[in-house]
Amino acid sequence: MIVENNKTVKVHYHGYFPDSKEVFDSSLEREPLSFTVGRGQMIPGFEAELLGSKLSEKRTFTLEPERAYGHRDETKIIEMPFPDFPEGIEVGMTFQAEVQGMPMPFEIISINSDSGDSGTVTCDFNHPMAGKALTFEVEVMEITEAAEDSHCCSDPGCSSNQ
Repeated sequence: MIVENNKTVKVHYHGYFPDSKEVFDSSLEREPLSFTVGRGQMIPGFEAELLGSKLSEKRTFTLEPERAYGHRDETKIIEMPFPDFPEGIEVGMTFQAEVQGMPMPFEIISINSDSGDSGTVTCDFNHPMAGKALTFEVEVMEITEAAEDSHCCSDPGCSSNQ
């Protein structure tokens, strides 16, 4: 059996930034990542690179931003009113807003306020890995027929919106 659409796949992976070799995620200390190919649960390039893989096959590949989390989008950096935030906010903190019923995480990148109730907070709604190339070392641990209800992967970092 090979990795193809509508197969549920379990993989161990090690992800790092190719320029610095800094690890951003790894499944090696936990259960393998499980997802169903072709259902939009993973970033597109990750699935594409695994198509045709066999059980126990190892692959190493680098995804450029357009095949991972996309390029940074300056229109996703917005100003929000300072009073909308709780006391004690700091640059670098992450929050979650609800946009059209969907959770949207964002990072505070600057606070433009004196100590009063006026001012703004600059928020970045880009994915934290937008604009970055990502390298993955992946080993296929299991390939099975997909169950009808397998709409979400098993990893909290997957890109499924279901």
